[in-house]
Amino acid sequence: MKKIEEHKPLSFSTTMRNPERISEFIACMKDFEGHILTDELIMQIVRKVIKNKLYKPNYIKENPTINNIYSDESRTFSNDQLDDIVKNSPQNHKEAGFTKGWPSRFDTWYKLCKEFGFIYYDMGKKIEISSSGHMLCDAYLLNSKYEDLNNSGKKIQKIFLNALVKYQTNNPFRRNLNQNAPIPLLLNVLNLLALNSYSTGLHRKEIPFLMCWENNDYKQLYEFIINFRNKYGFKASDEIIYEECLRLLKSSNKKRFKMSQIIKEGVDDFIRKLRITGIFSLRGLGRFVDINKLELESVDYIIKNYTKYNTLSNKYDFYKYMSEIDAKFLEFKEIVANPEINDIRVKTLRKISQKYSVEQIHKELRNLQLNKNSEDEYFKLIDSPTRLEFLTSIAIIQKFPQYEIHPNYSIDDEGNPTFTAKGGVADIEIYDTNLNSIVEVTLMKSRQQAANEIPAITRHLKKQRDEYGNNNVFSLFVAPNIHEDTLYMCHFTMYKEKLGIYPYTIVDFVQKIQTTNSLLELEYEI
Repeated sequence: MKKIEEHKPLSFSTTMRNPERISEFIACMKDFEGHILTDELIMQIVRKVIKNKLYKPNYIKENPTINNIYSDESRTFSNDQLDDIVKNSPQNHKEAGFTKGWPSRFDTWYKLCKEFGFIYYDMGKKIEISSSGHMLCDAYLLNSKYEDLNNSGKKIQKIFLNALVKYQTNNPFRRNLNQNAPIPLLLNVLNLLALNSYSTGLHRKEIPFLMCWENNDYKQLYEFIINFRNKYGFKASDEIIYEECLRLLKSSNKKRFKMSQIIKEGVDDFIRKLRITGIFSLRGLGRFVDINKLELESVDYIIKNYTKYNTLSNKYDFYKYMSEIDAKFLEFKEIVANPEINDIRVKTLRKISQKYSVEQIHKELRNLQLNKNSEDEYFKLIDSPTRLEFLTSIAIIQKFPQYEIHPNYSIDDEGNPTFTAKGGVADIEIYDTNLNSIVEVTLMKSRQQAANEIPAITRHLKKQRDEYGNNNVFSLFVAPNIHEDTLYMCHFTMYKEKLGIYPYTIVDFVQKIQTTNSLLELEYEI
């Protein structure tokens, strides 16, 4: 029976909460590009997704032996174990056009990639990976390497910018009576709000209105927001906002549209998607979203060229439209010189280090070690790899405020992190009268640590030593766990180059800096 179309809030797949996960799922498709999609082929892709530990069925959690393999990045599932996992993990799940079970689960995983124009698939047809899909995977592969001199992080942001700017709520993959392009709609509203001298953007309590808005009339949405502010300020209860959203959706069905999804979960996910693009800033510790003034050239271009859009009723035509990269996005550069960006970054770092207690920062770091989600309204809006660089910088500056600390993560115009440090530079540089050290952090747990990080850190330390002499040039290496190959490479670097790379787990690093008076005390016999 065909579903009746209705007004629905903007909602992306919760399966793909972070951008790197999207690229990892696409990578599992690469070996099957050009193959006809069948249930049998889907099962091969399912096995690869599970083998790459991108999906964890309950059966893994319930089986200690298999769960131990899942938790250890240096170990992989055997073919027999994969057979066992798939066999004992029936999926009580059904998607239109797909067999109930694993084929429907496959569609749930990949449908957002399809909407974003990265891949295309249909039962009985060839799998396609678009140029933007390949570009995304290649950019993440480069971004994982220290020598990435092309700043793949920026390219990743531009690829997602292309997809999200073109995205339409009523695209042919969705049945939604709301018709707008949410990103250009938001940018136009923010431009109108900026005419008000005391405006700091759109409050997170107002984002549900955008997500439930039925058309592309940004002036009407702006007036709605201003009227709501005049009545409630920024102090409206969740219940009031929820009732307004139901009115916008022309619905009274509170089971169909849950308050938690509209007010909290959907908003958090939407802000994370906005942050991927690089053109939005957080203000007031995440309470407001605004235009990133470092990216005004991109923003002006989007408003001029994407406010009005053509609708496409054919799914494949929409995929092709989404998959084509607008070359202009790749050309735009930040409009502020690097020294100014560094000043903004350090100023915000020091401000945040004073806003949060040492205990709060250490708790956030421990959450990353344990792969737990942040519950903090600000930190949870920052992607985990970037958050690790940010939190580590905060922890160091809280303990050693006298040091000159230069993190290299990308930022918005408020100094909030948007992406990890580009290749070719240290994650964090630390200077004092008697030391020139660097700190490298990663969430990788496997032997990739050694291959991707240690040789390049060694080259950076050699360059530091040549520039500053033997003035205590060394590196700390912080990760959730330290692989034995990483330890070996650190030993080898000390033996061959007489340079110290000192590995710490995140928890050990947190404990150690609490009891030291100098970063030099974190050196130890390797």
